[in-house]
Amino acid sequence: MATLGPEPRPHSQLPSAALQTNLSGLGSSTNLPLNRGLERALEDAANSGFLNLSARKLKEFPRTASNYDLTDTVEADLSKNRLMDIPSEVCHLVSLEMLNLYHNCIKSIPDTIISLQSLTCLNISRNQLSVLPACVCGLPLRVLNASNNKLNALPESIGQLTNLMELDVSCNEITALPRHTGQLKALRELNVHRNLLCVLPEDLADLPLVKFDFSCNKVSTIPVCYRKMTQLQSLQLENNPLQSPPAQICMKGKIHIFKYLTMEACRSDKMVDALYLPDIDQHKKLDSDSGVGSDNGDKRLSATEPSDEDSLSLNVPMTNITEEEGLSKDDSSEHISALTGAAHTRKHALTCVDRILKEGSGDICENQVTKSEDKNPVSSPTLSSPPFGLKPRSVFFRTHKTLESVDPQFTMRRKMEQLREELELIEQLRESIESRLKVVLPEDLGSSLMDGVVLCHLVNHIRPRSVASIHVPSPAVPKLSMAKCRRNVENFLDACRKMGVPEDKLCLPHHILEEKGLIKVGITVQALLDETSASETLIT
Repeated sequence: MATLGPEPRPHSQLPSAALQTNLSGLGSSTNLPLNRGLERALEDAANSGFLNLSARKLKEFPRTASNYDLTDTVEADLSKNRLMDIPSEVCHLVSLEMLNLYHNCIKSIPDTIISLQSLTCLNISRNQLSVLPACVCGLPLRVLNASNNKLNALPESIGQLTNLMELDVSCNEITALPRHTGQLKALRELNVHRNLLCVLPEDLADLPLVKFDFSCNKVSTIPVCYRKMTQLQSLQLENNPLQSPPAQICMKGKIHIFKYLTMEACRSDKMVDALYLPDIDQHKKLDSDSGVGSDNGDKRLSATEPSDEDSLSLNVPMTNITEEEGLSKDDSSEHISALTGAAHTRKHALTCVDRILKEGSGDICENQVTKSEDKNPVSSPTLSSPPFGLKPRSVFFRTHKTLESVDPQFTMRRKMEQLREELELIEQLRESIESRLKVVLPEDLGSSLMDGVVLCHLVNHIRPRSVASIHVPSPAVPKLSMAKCRRNVENFLDACRKMGVPEDKLCLPHHILEEKGLIKVGITVQALLDETSASETLIT
């Protein structure tokens, strides 16, 4: 029987050239499963179009990727790796639509990324970018996430991203948004949380934003034009040194913020209109040529030269005068609505009226006419008969209209009295509703009535089931749609007609819906209460 040779060595001890090659290419034996998974991921990408290389500790793109056809790849996930740059191989995937580079060490974006003209979603958050290059703005992006980087600015050409719907640049060091941000006409979500912003661009008001987060910045003022963001559903603004709106308004939520901005816009518009004040010097010049019974032109019957006592009523703050002048226009009801936005505003307005009415302006007409009589006795009225054969001298009186046209004090007093009456009418409206319904209305009376709910309840309280169906808010939908608000208001007005309120005392729907006619709403409610009282008296 033949003798067997020595026992062969184990396979692991054989000097196999192929094995040595594999070991040198793949590293230690502990990395074999990882690399097998890598090869499998590349193979799947070639078949499915989805390349998933997430969390593989990659410092570069796999060299073996050249063995696979990845030209049809539409999604690539390279997140949670150790990439220092965007691999050039990625920029050759021209069919790529989504690229996820989240949580790497990328410090720059190459210009070759412009070749990805199918890319709609780019996530490059949590990297080390200090600059977002302009070439990114040449991509057809709809979603751009560059949060948690070191960006201190956005490219001025960002307005070229006309298809962009979501922009997240939170947790950076951005000090100002570029002026062309307002050109992102498709933008729905904007997140600038935790940056260094001090000012919000007014152009953002024209964007169809649904979500807006500018919390944890240095913003002190929200532009009043932001009230036009009618599609906005989520607004995050905490941790800002906001002064307008004040903190107590911001804490109440978006609805109260927008109401505040609307009131501020109305107040600003009316202050611009109110800057007109009659030019006293101009009136003096005009009146100097219209004197009566004066030879040298020095003694004129003029109401535009107030005495020391009369001038006291002009020594009021210019803000009060200009505000009053603005309230004198046809849209005075809008001014009153704005003034009733807060309790202290109402009290301040009434105080101003009392102060102006009491500071010597009560006898303006008498003082000025008396003064003119003293200066010019020839033109003063007399009861004695004229000498025989002579026609009686014409006696000149300043009519009510004449005094109003040349004397700003007279005009101011008359209009301030009108202002006081209107403010009292609004307070009467509030008291009438609160006493009937046993409720306490918010300080912003116009906003509390605009949905028509309170007014419908008032009508039903006076005559049950006058309004059969009332649309009311719910916890799920805290704000009624404009269509439901309009139906409530129209039902209220129809009920008023049926209860005998004359048409000339009925307000219009927009006076309630747009908070632009509290005076007329007050007239309607008062007429409703008067008609009810009259009916009850007849029945009794």
